[in-house]
Amino acid sequence: MRSSLVILSAVSLTLVPVGIAATAAANATTRTASPAVVRGDAARPLALVYKGPASCPGCSEAAAAMLRTSKYKFRIKYIEKKDIVPSSFAGVSLYVQPGGDTSVAKADKLLGSAAQQVIKNYVRQGGHYLGICQGAYLAGTDPGMGMLSPGNTGQYIETKGASTHSEDDTVIPIKWGTKKIYMYFQDGAYIIPSKARGEKILARYTNGKVAALTKPFGKGRIGVIGPHPEAPKSWYRLAGLLKKDRDGLDAKYGHQLINSIMQ
Repeated sequence: MRSSLVILSAVSLTLVPVGIAATAAANATTRTASPAVVRGDAARPLALVYKGPASCPGCSEAAAAMLRTSKYKFRIKYIEKKDIVPSSFAGVSLYVQPGGDTSVAKADKLLGSAAQQVIKNYVRQGGHYLGICQGAYLAGTDPGMGMLSPGNTGQYIETKGASTHSEDDTVIPIKWGTKKIYMYFQDGAYIIPSKARGEKILARYTNGKVAALTKPFGKGRIGVIGPHPEAPKSWYRLAGLLKKDRDGLDAKYGHQLINSIMQ
């Protein structure tokens, strides 16, 4: 564990001490020799997982692990900002923007308008986007890519009746469909629905705010979620949250989100 690691809150513009999840995942996950390494059978669909400025150590790997265990059994290719160009998206089935270690405003600048336009064009032309926590914020508007428009995102911990008002890593109850479950959370987004045709709400926070949804964008489809269904057991353990997780790990709900994106 990098004990000196200091991470920015997902939406705060000032430094705050968070990121147990990022540090834990960095220790728990075996890193590939190169961000560009692709694993698995070439017959399986290919997912690009962002791993560059504004992503957090281990967050990309945790997202990739969830993709590999989905019914699609994705091949994974990690991609850095410099490689986000149209040619990199040839044959790609899904692009993933994982959790991050900086403010949304700074992440927006670090990712840059050119890369964001490439991602938007990819989805608009029939691609698929998964945004987790900061990746959900970045699908919104001002800052962000505007793929939720006329919907948007907001900071859940600032909403009335939120189950937590802290930026610290925690476990919160959410309603997945009609089922109450408990999921890893660290200052994630709530989503303002666009009410577009084909939009599907998968989960809500206990105060009724949307925690996860999928919707069309152009010829493609996006899915966003505020909490962390990809969180491995090590995140819970290092944050001292094992006892708060009453129902086990949540990758299966991440898989349901992926299924709704890929439909």
